[in-house]
Amino acid sequence: MLSSVDVKRYIYEFWLFGLRQAYACMFGGFLLGIMIVTSYWYPLESIHRYDFIFLAAIAFQLFLLATKLETFRESIVIVVFHFVATVMEVFKTSDVIGSWSYPEEYIFGIGNVPLFTGFMYSAVGSYIARVWRIFEFEYSHYPSKTLTVVLVVLIYINFFTHHYIWDFRWALLAGTILMFYRTNIYFKVVEKHRYMPLLLGWLLVALFIWFAENIATFANIWVYPNQSHQWEMVSLAKLSSWYLLMLLSFVLVSLINTVKIRSARTADSVSGGDMRERRRSPA
Repeated sequence: MLSSVDVKRYIYEFWLFGLRQAYACMFGGFLLGIMIVTSYWYPLESIHRYDFIFLAAIAFQLFLLATKLETFRESIVIVVFHFVATVMEVFKTSDVIGSWSYPEEYIFGIGNVPLFTGFMYSAVGSYIARVWRIFEFEYSHYPSKTLTVVLVVLIYINFFTHHYIWDFRWALLAGTILMFYRTNIYFKVVEKHRYMPLLLGWLLVALFIWFAENIATFANIWVYPNQSHQWEMVSLAKLSSWYLLMLLSFVLVSLINTVKIRSARTADSVSGGDMRERRRSPA
């Protein structure tokens, strides 16, 4: 039975965990906040709303770097994600594919894509890079980086090819489970490392992204074909896409971070104990 001291410690740790998660979501939270506010009140006539969001995102990034709230490495993650995401967005929003659309006008854009959209994906990469550093991530039974890179390359390709051939997402999800079903992620909030299955951690983050997507579409940031006349909730089936995108984001961040692997003895210890670890350097 837990003592009152144990209960207080767990409550404090949970509260601190939430605060640090909020800090890690700073960039994504800022973007979502701008989207919500400007959907209800946007008094500027000299600049389109989408362009304002784009410039605001750049300004906020410069602020984070200037105040050292974001590291240079994390900013690199954002640039890479912006490029990768914009390429996919240009394809998905093309007149031929039309998976979704951006209904408002803009100047800063490529094809049917306003440039601020890349920052929405970058916010996911920024979050992963931050929590990796803040919670001092460690892993058990993590697969080789080569295999993970091959998997996410196939995932990225499938985002394009499923419009022309069979959609391999369920096969890719099955491959993900086979590759990571033994992998635990260890995170330190105060003193000891806690852990959970990595597959579960990705699912929780993908679920929060799906919630944010519903808010963004309600704020008329982008719309799916079934939302063109009246907003309706995004299908829960989209969670599979966000899960795969979450995996893609995670592996990209792992390429610039050290993946700390716990020894078998340490990984089996719930409390963490004395750590004996080996480090796997970035590929």
